[in-house]
Amino acid sequence: MDFEEYQVEAAKTDNLPEDKALLVAFLGLGGEAGSLLTEYKKMLRDGSAHERFPANVTEELGDVLWYVATVANRLKLDLGEIAATNIAKTRDRWSGEDEQPGGISPSLPDDRFPAEERLPRVLRIRFEEITQNARKVVHLKDESGGGLGNHLQDNSYDEDGYRYHDAMHLAHLAVLGWSPVLRKLLKRKRRSNTMTDEIEDGGRAIVIEEAIVAFVYNYAKNHAYLDGITKVDYELLRTIKSLTNGLEVSRWSLRDWERAILQGFAVWRSLAKECGGIVVCDMANRTISRE
Repeated sequence: MDFEEYQVEAAKTDNLPEDKALLVAFLGLGGEAGSLLTEYKKMLRDGSAHERFPANVTEELGDVLWYVATVANRLKLDLGEIAATNIAKTRDRWSGEDEQPGGISPSLPDDRFPAEERLPRVLRIRFEEITQNARKVVHLKDESGGGLGNHLQDNSYDEDGYRYHDAMHLAHLAVLGWSPVLRKLLKRKRRSNTMTDEIEDGGRAIVIEEAIVAFVYNYAKNHAYLDGITKVDYELLRTIKSLTNGLEVSRWSLRDWERAILQGFAVWRSLAKECGGIVVCDMANRTISRE
């Protein structure tokens, strides 16, 4: 029986009072979920003596499903569409979580642009820390020794290492093939296409990326800068997806964003500990590392 057929059949047995149907359905859903937990409690308590555990769980799951279908019916929602949307969401978050990145997509957004407008597929950037006016600042340099952007301070009352936050922009470049901030610094804006230059590489996209970095940095700061952490909060990732909706980077999954964040902060921790170093971005393998 598929979801569409089940939803139709469940509706035929819905005799809930019309004036309280939705409330009763929601309360019933909560109650049946509680009954399901009770069965599990009995199994933990009685072990193999609770012989009816599989059968009882089957029955309780069926009751949960009936109330789910009834809530959907009462709200005129399609259970099949709900299931499909849920699978898409969970696939976006968890698909391939145990797999190593096997190489970035061969069709990066800037592949069709002239070579001088493409982000470097391999990039080495040196982070140099100096003291300036009694404040620690970081300067980025490319392989030729040329400077990239301005000296960066923590811009905080407390020294918290934000001066190394460009590690996150580099992680976006390496893992996602996206960074309007670095496109500007590296002079790789796609000026051959006016719309792309304005929308993907322009000021608004730059502000969005900077906002994402600041947002993630604050989260990481409250979680030991992600040291020893292998999973990032789902709500954080969902907010990032919302911020980038409509941009070319929206093609990447929540899991891809998680990889960028975790790799970026692994490099950030190393830079902060060693007071600088050389960062290597490898877009072919979707990795960022510190030499």
